[in-house]
Amino acid sequence: MSGARPVLAAIEAGGTKCVVAMGYGHDAPQLIARVPTTDPAHTFAEISAVLAQGVAQFGRLAGLGVAAFGPLQLDTAAANFARVLATPKSGWAGADWRSLLAQHPGCAFAIDTDVNAAALAEHRWGAAMGCDVSAYVTVGTGIGGGVVVRGRSLRGLLHPELGHLRLRRHPQDVSFHGVCPFHGDCLEGVASGPAITARCGTNLSALDDSHPLIDVVADSLAQLCAHLLLVLSTQCIVLGGGVLGDARLLPRIRRSCGQYLNGYLGPSADTARLETLIRAPGLAEYSGLAGAFLLADQALDRG
Repeated sequence: MSGARPVLAAIEAGGTKCVVAMGYGHDAPQLIARVPTTDPAHTFAEISAVLAQGVAQFGRLAGLGVAAFGPLQLDTAAANFARVLATPKSGWAGADWRSLLAQHPGCAFAIDTDVNAAALAEHRWGAAMGCDVSAYVTVGTGIGGGVVVRGRSLRGLLHPELGHLRLRRHPQDVSFHGVCPFHGDCLEGVASGPAITARCGTNLSALDDSHPLIDVVADSLAQLCAHLLLVLSTQCIVLGGGVLGDARLLPRIRRSCGQYLNGYLGPSADTARLETLIRAPGLAEYSGLAGAFLLADQALDRG
């Protein structure tokens, strides 16, 4: 019976909204609420109110998983563990996600980037099932990427920051300076939703098939995919996010990626194989929240 299972909370924190869910796991959320991402004080207060509502309904909170926009301090031994690091999002540098535990003593806690969490969920239940090495990339307000190696998210000096790679500029796009406040024309600076809007005043799906910007964005993302295949030997690259909602992109990304590889990886990454190597999410828009539930469950297992 579901009531015998521990109560878990999952938070998927994005740049514009936070999705908060409570229940007994990714397959049994009983409460889902959406909270605007404003400043940390107001955002955390509204999330805390949702958690309190859930506790009143389900009982004591046993585990909390946070899948948040980065960059984040993920080193559990660091004094600033679970805090937001240098971010272009005003007011959020230094914000401490552990502050949400104040009203929930004894609650197990885990945090990862939103894209790492989505990558974990896609590995466990979605498009990357059965892969030893996989990546999840989201293209929307920003561009982020998570990597999973044998069931664990990749962490080291920090965590993967795939959106800030500097790539070769498309010849039809060399005059655009980019929108990234740190790097200008990095991948996020030229291929994210705001970068698209900065050029044409609308989203990609509103453009005619012949508009060159579709190929520009596809080319940038294809370069990223080629790098992931070459550097990490990924067996699956999952591409999600609002910009990838334009169905014209994925086939162009695969085609351009094949051109960049130019047969170097042989049959393991030929044109036909790229159809399965570069995929849409298996969990649709639910990847990040499912990943946050997975983090909560894993934190509980660690005790």
